[in-house]
Amino acid sequence: MTTDFRMALLDLFRKYQGEPEADALREALRWLAQELMELEVSHKVGAERYQRKEGRLTYRNGYRRRRWDTRLGTVELKIPKLRHGTYFPSLLERRRRAEKALVIAIQEAYVEGVSTRKMDDLVRALGLDGISKSEVSRLCAELDKRLERFRHRPLDGDYPYLWLDAKAIKVRQDGRVVNMAAVVAVGVRASGEREVLGFDIGAAETYEF
Repeated sequence: MTTDFRMALLDLFRKYQGEPEADALREALRWLAQELMELEVSHKVGAERYQRKEGRLTYRNGYRRRRWDTRLGTVELKIPKLRHGTYFPSLLERRRRAEKALVIAIQEAYVEGVSTRKMDDLVRALGLDGISKSEVSRLCAELDKRLERFRHRPLDGDYPYLWLDAKAIKVRQDGRVVNMAAVVAVGVRASGEREVLGFDIGAAETYEF
């Protein structure tokens, strides 16, 4: 660890000493992310900031701002731009502001029945700037794709034993809420390994269904 890096950490600690823990951690995360981006850009450019060097590949060209939603709250980042070529931080995902853990939390809340309208309150309670209903819908639409891949995956090998079990659930159908059964099929291999094979929704847990 270089002396400059140590001094920067010490200055950051002194600046936020006595501040609320969440604020200090969020600022530390922003600072660390910024330093990582600067290192990546220096490598891509082939030179440090303000360094005159032969063989450099391109030049820096200012910054663009981007919000990054994390478990510590919303962090304002300055992403370096290049005069020629493009740069995108490895710590972020393209076309997505939210950290993976936050996306998973939103998706789990959606599965548990939290409405898209209430999701904004939930996100603000986590210390973020809020989230739109359209953004929640977009994030949770990924669950449908994963579910379809699961339902249509190939089943290889033999399953000597099969269990079928149902759970009573409420489903909106034709504008009204009705009781139905979610039936889950669990297969057991000869080795004893269990695997969920699939599921379906039916009127009731009956032999015919």
